[in-house]
Formats: sequence, structure tokens, C-alpha cells
Amino acid sequence: MAKFADFPDFVWSIGEEGSDPIVMRRGERFRQDQFAQSGHDQNMEEDLAAIAGLGVSIVRYGTPWRLAEPRPGVYDWSRWDRAFSACDNAGLEPIIELLHFGLPDHYSGFIESDWVDGFVSYVLAFLERYDSPKWFTPINEPGITARFSARYGMWNDMVASAEGHAQALANVVQANLEAVDLIRNDRNGLWISSEGFDIPVAVSDTPDVVAETARERALGWLVWDLHFGVEPGIAEYFDMVDTRQLDRIRSLSRSDRLVAGLDVYPISVNAIGGERPNWSPRQLIRLAEEEIERWHDRYDQPFWIAETSNLTLPVDQQIPWLEEFSSALGRLRLNGRPVRGMCWYSRGDQFDWQTALVEPSGSVTEVGLFDSKRIARPVANRFQELASGPPDILSP
Repeated sequence: MAKFADFPDFVWSIGEEGSDPIVMRRGERFRQDQFAQSGHDQNMEEDLAAIAGLGVSIVRYGTPWRLAEPRPGVYDWSRWDRAFSACDNAGLEPIIELLHFGLPDHYSGFIESDWVDGFVSYVLAFLERYDSPKWFTPINEPGITARFSARYGMWNDMVASAEGHAQALANVVQANLEAVDLIRNDRNGLWISSEGFDIPVAVSDTPDVVAETARERALGWLVWDLHFGVEPGIAEYFDMVDTRQLDRIRSLSRSDRLVAGLDVYPISVNAIGGERPNWSPRQLIRLAEEEIERWHDRYDQPFWIAETSNLTLPVDQQIPWLEEFSSALGRLRLNGRPVRGMCWYSRGDQFDWQTALVEPSGSVTEVGLFDSKRIARPVANRFQELASGPPDILSP
């Protein structure tokens, strides 16, 4: 049985990028596959050993659901078996991720609800096969999954509507909470979450801009409202969703035995009402720090930075970003905010994230501690110093 105290007071972690949504390429649906593009499929053992080599003992890791369930109800556990063996050999404990933006090919998208039952069956089968994992991120970034698929029309469903977004968000949150419930009942496992963290900043003080900023914040927090059983900040947003589903979500909502994951990048800071200023890493982090305090004031939950990197900043800004952020977390902890860790995302460079995956050209996104050739960048040494340092290494 997992105990909440088992999760470290502060964890330095690294994630392995495995996004696999459907996007459009030359008018046809195309599967993005970060594992294939990065070569992780062929280098899993080496990659996980490299993570451990930086003084890390906890890794964020998942295998794409579509590969574990190639046909409805037919499971292929070979990749998970290999991953657990590689983690054991490297001395890593994984935070298990079961869905990362993409569905198996036998589902049409996130707006239709048939995949929810399929996901529940997959989680049950996973728990039956593997009895050792105790920390879970069942669905990576539920809010981003729904937003990019059904509000922005960029992934999977390719729908851009408030109604479609509300339904997709309800489905993804329900599926995530169903999984959390199964995990708790099976082994009292912990929900260590990951969610995109919006930082809307009004760049003028006109009433319209202030109101728009508040609405963007409320939209971004709807995913947390549903998960935690808080009255949605936009009360009417789910009017078109079946009340029975909303009742089910409320019955599953959780506010205990969890560490909420806030995924914060330079691009998370969104200027409202004018041109985006040329903010420095320090200014961006200060804005993030203020927004984190607002979030914690509303939800009062322990949290960690489940993802961060220099995404949208030049690669030479990796160390400044890491150092500014670690200092900010030190200030937050000093001020009584329950910060439980930071995860650099990801170990290696990613692909096509300059365009949020919608232009699949194989363009390298330079955000990794290691480059696309698996050579450590200078930031890897600094991260190792932090991860291997004393508990008080976070200094504001």
C-alpha cells in the first residue's frame, strides 16, 4: 500500500516525452510519435540510464496506450515489461503515465465517450498485471488534451467549439478520475498529476482586458474545478453536458492523497490585450510565481512542477530558466506553499513542438537535457548539481 509520506518532500525528476496525438498532414490524419522520432524505442535502456546518471531516482514515464492495446481488449505488454526492467536496472521508480494526448486507432476522438470505458478496462488490466507501481499520472494534461482536440481544433477530433470542448473535457476528467479511483481501491496508489498551467497576464488595465484575463484564467482552471469538486468558475460552461455525467464526476472528485502537477513553460505566460512584451526568464518566472500563488489560494493542494523547460526560449537560456525557477520554488516553500518537486521535461530534445505538433516536419525542438544525438548539454550538469545537492539547495 502506498503511503502519502512515501512521496519525497521534494523530488527532482525528469520525463521522457511520448506524445502521440493525431494531427493533419497534407490533408490526411497523421499520427505524431515522439518515441519513434527521438529514437527512444531503440534506446530505452540507454535513455533511462542517462536519467539516473543525473542523480534522479524518480522518472515520469509512459508507453502510448495505442501500442499497449493495438486492438480492442487485446493487450501487448512487451513495451511496459521492457520499460519496467529498464527502470529497475537503472534504479528508477516511475510515475506511471497511461495516456499522453493520443487514443488507440479504434477510437474516433475525445468528444465521443466510448473510449472512457475502454480506458477503464485498460487501467484494470494494467493493475492486474503490474502490482509494484504506486505513483500514477493516469492521463497527462487532461485539460490540454481536451483543449487542443476540441477547442482549438488542432489534434485528434479536430473540433473547435465550446460545446465540443466542454464534452471532451468532461470525458477526459471522468476517465482520469475513474482511473484514480481504481488505483486507490487496488493499492491505495497516489495521484501525481500533470496539467498545463495557463498564466494570463493583462498588458493593459482597461475593463475589457481585465475581464478577458479573468475569463481565460477561469477557462484554464475548469479542469481543476472538475477534478477537485469545486464549483466551475464559468458556471454555464457545462450546460450541454449530461447531468448524469457531471454527477458521476462530482462523486469521483478528489482533494486528498494527491500532488497536483503544474506544467510551466515560458510559453505558458500569455499576454492579454496587447503585444507580448519581451519578458526575460526572471520576469516570466515571477509572473508564474504569482499565478501559482493564486492557484494555491483557490485549491489549497500540494503541488509540483510536473513539466518545465526552455520551450520557446533559445537553448542558451536553459540554465537561466532552471536557476530562476528553482529560486522561485525556494521562495514559494519559504512562504509556506507546499511545493513537492520539479520535473525537467524532457530528457532529450522533442520534435515539432515549435508548432504544438501540428506541422509534422520532424523539426527538432531544443529543450532536452540531452540533445537529439544524446549528448548532454550544460544544463544537464546544473540539473545534476541540484538533484544531488542537499535538501536546502533551493535558495530564494
